[in-house]
Amino acid sequence: MQKFLLLAPILFLTSCYHVERNCKDFKTGKFQSEITIDGVKHETVTIRTDSLVIETYKGKTDTSSIRWVNDCEYVLRKINPKNMKEQKAIAIKILTTTEKTYTFEFGTVGSNQKQKGTATRIN
Repeated sequence: MQKFLLLAPILFLTSCYHVERNCKDFKTGKFQSEITIDGVKHETVTIRTDSLVIETYKGKTDTSSIRWVNDCEYVLRKINPKNMKEQKAIAIKILTTTEKTYTFEFGTVGSNQKQKGTATRIN
């Protein structure tokens, strides 16, 4: 019973925490994304329209179609995949937003392996 009394205030305070997500503000525009894989930072510049995502990474540009699942989740599919790995769709979920940035998680559709990153609006 004493443990419950100690946990009750902590549960009350954490249940009131509300993560801000204004995902509609990030549906279109130009963004710079950062992800870290195995301790190495990777940066990508992305231009997102209503139907396309044009992504530049290490000087190479790729185009994907975009399908919004809801205001905070979308799926990307490469328009001209070069191999089997590129044929797999990527699911992206916006987790939190600020005025100019958002954090997101992404992974192959159907996979439980997710990675996180941050994107900043640059226009």
